[in-house]
Amino acid sequence: MMKTKWCIVMLIVSMGVVLVCGASEVSTEGKLRPRLSPDEVENQITLDQKANPLYESRLLSPVREWRDGLAEKTGLHLGLDYSALYMHVSDSPGEDKASGGIARFYGYWDLVNRGGPNKGSLNWKIENRHKYSDIAPSALGFESGYAGIIEPPFSDQKARLTNLYWKQYVSEGKGVLVGGFLDTTDFIDVYLLSSPWTGFANFVFSTGSASMDLPNDATLGAAAGAMVNSSLYVQAGIADANSDPRDPFQGFESVMDDSDFFKWVEIGLTPGKDKIYFDNTHVTFWQVDKRANGTDDGWGVNLSWQRWIDDTWLPFIRGGVTDDSGSLLEKSVSAGVGCQPVPMRGVIGLGFNWGRPNEASFEGADDQYTAEVFWRYQLTKELAVTPSVQYIKDPALNTDEDNLWVVGCRLRVAL
Repeated sequence: MMKTKWCIVMLIVSMGVVLVCGASEVSTEGKLRPRLSPDEVENQITLDQKANPLYESRLLSPVREWRDGLAEKTGLHLGLDYSALYMHVSDSPGEDKASGGIARFYGYWDLVNRGGPNKGSLNWKIENRHKYSDIAPSALGFESGYAGIIEPPFSDQKARLTNLYWKQYVSEGKGVLVGGFLDTTDFIDVYLLSSPWTGFANFVFSTGSASMDLPNDATLGAAAGAMVNSSLYVQAGIADANSDPRDPFQGFESVMDDSDFFKWVEIGLTPGKDKIYFDNTHVTFWQVDKRANGTDDGWGVNLSWQRWIDDTWLPFIRGGVTDDSGSLLEKSVSAGVGCQPVPMRGVIGLGFNWGRPNEASFEGADDQYTAEVFWRYQLTKELAVTPSVQYIKDPALNTDEDNLWVVGCRLRVAL
């Protein structure tokens, strides 16, 4: 009872407040200052603006110029993109192909201290996720007997909220407070290639290495983080474990009535606050309560190491262990490398994973192995294409097959 009351008080008092010192803003000079997640709204808009395409196109220049002028005059920064995906898997006992699309409208509005280090802004991201085929791409993994998810965002949820929060920078931009509906993957266990929009397709190479039982998007939560010294940082948080992005305001009722929470503490090392996005070693401890849908409680530990070398190479090693909960894997180790041959033009990624399916989710399932290579290329300022190939050895839920191949192609058009 005391635990429940403590969690409720903590959540209500700080109501979605996140303090991440070292996760910085876009400076007044327009340079990208590193922050924890490439998917965070401000960072995504800035990365799209700084894209270095193979072909220069003036077709949508008037739209970009209008948008940039609006931002300069009013502080209102707008982003709009559409992503489409096709995937095909070999030797599936069920459906062997899937396709779908996602439309996103996102942005931030600087309403307090615009242009200053302690600015305050309203941030949002609204999506429509839909399938083209009989099943959505996110279901193709299970359909083929793989105990995992390929491209988790490409579902058939239709209209949904991903985040809606107020962000306030403090201490001359050294810290930031965020309150509202959050996407915890913007803050926890992230690295440069974690984004399913621009990086790896397989969830084992994303947040938590498929061994973390994360809450859904649009979750009410609270967290705090700070640089303890020039190289050590700590962050901790709590979020509603029963969130539903299709009905986000139900979160208030969930927090008060169910009191099921996801909690985490992360301790990390970085060469400097300005390099936390690129050079980072961290350990994340997390715990989740038993949820209203009956999913068991559990806990886990995740480790991550990445280094940015010569503005070109990004080797990484990541993994985690889990006890119970509803995670996909109970043990997972991923390693690989990213390469950026031309700055801001594209990324080549290669990753390998060993995973042991969670006994609580897949009783008796054997270990499985996953490899993926992708190449994201920026053709024009607006259009990026990402072909990928995955190899899955010993898919845990398809004992009739020793090997699966998955080929896919992702297109993203961003304004």
